Amino acid sequence: MERTPALKPLLLLDLDGVLRSYAPTPPRIAEVAFEPSLLHRAVTGRITDEQWHDAIAQVVPREEVDAWAVTGSVIPEALALVRTARRQCFVALLSNATTRLEADLELLGLDAEFDAVFNSARMGLAKPDPAIYRRVLDELGYPTGVFCDDSAENAAAAREAGLDGVHVPDTAALRKALAVRGLIPATVLLILPDRDEAEELAASMLEDGWGPCAVHRDMLAGEDDAEDVDWVIELTTAPDGAPASAHRDELDDLADRHEGFTAES
Repeated sequence: MERTPALKPLLLLDLDGVLRSYAPTPPRIAEVAFEPSLLHRAVTGRITDEQWHDAIAQVVPREEVDAWAVTGSVIPEALALVRTARRQCFVALLSNATTRLEADLELLGLDAEFDAVFNSARMGLAKPDPAIYRRVLDELGYPTGVFCDDSAENAAAAREAGLDGVHVPDTAALRKALAVRGLIPATVLLILPDRDEAEELAASMLEDGWGPCAVHRDMLAGEDDAEDVDWVIELTTAPDGAPASAHRDELDDLADRHEGFTAES
């Protein structure tokens, strides 16, 4: 009998504050827009996005509301992590959003970046209600998964619902969360232009507790361009025992200081 293939690991991600950034909301708009009752109606679909903005415009001049109601921008480093994780994970978006979420994803070029999208306004539930997480798990057929949110409250509610909820206030925290859970590769390649410098740096890093610190010639370089070849230091484990990829920012800075760069394995 043919066996059902094992499910890929499930990675659920929040949108705002994790993959999308906004300029700070002006205080007088925030006071109206984020009033708990009004906001809850907007993100659970009781009112449309247009009705939400109309309600705000009853207190704040319409031109200010329109200037505030922008799409925001993608955080490139976070998107790169999502694309890497998606090679081995089923990646879904779970966002407290209004009825315009789908249009925003298309405008941001994110509409093809997820295997599934869950919009609170379409579900009639919003984080941190544990029921929204359970519904997502039921719909996807997963018993659990990893959930990353920039809200500690939402991450805690996900844990209550049986997920591995992780608070990720910034991209560095997201990277670490994915790395230590094996959702992105552990190995980082530190690539330098000079062999002697690479070997000296590798020896120093090995003493500091990095591993394996093996130095390789760049296999993409041809045999006839030895003077232009790059040298690769392979790093899989950091001194704290975490995957090297959890420390990518630190390694990027180190590479810059040696006129090099980093890459995935």
